[in-house]
Amino acid sequence: MNSTINIFKKRNSSRILIYGIGNPSRQDDALGIVFVERLQEWVNSEDLPNITFDSNYQLNIEDAYDVSEKDVVVFVDASMEPIDGFYFRQIFPGNTISFSSHSMSPESVIALCEELYGKKPAAYLLTIKGFSWELDSAMTENAGKNLNSAIDFVMDLLK
Repeated sequence: MNSTINIFKKRNSSRILIYGIGNPSRQDDALGIVFVERLQEWVNSEDLPNITFDSNYQLNIEDAYDVSEKDVVVFVDASMEPIDGFYFRQIFPGNTISFSSHSMSPESVIALCEELYGKKPAAYLLTIKGFSWELDSAMTENAGKNLNSAIDFVMDLLK
């Protein structure tokens, strides 16, 4: 975790991308998207111009270019995994670049970025525990609490 802290402490010189993944129409699947919206408000109020944001339903091949332009990228997504609140970890290029007509993994995006552009930014995955993926735009209360904790965590990294 110390290397993570060191990368984020250089916040004024590192070009950072926060990328939210999710579907706002499927309850807690919106966690990545809402995370980006809320953190972007804070970043704008703190006047941190080197931090940019993007979000989409899923990662695509084209995202490798945007990632290649950054020093640090944090992918944020909802998780069904049995985690406690949220989980933040460094990720590395996948051994194989895999994608379907629908999506890519963050590790595959990083691998493609390295293969196509010769760049390998420091990459992290923040997964936030969700509870329901029904067709509904209302996030569950427990997912909202996890979202707040994850936002506080990343804000502390960036302070």
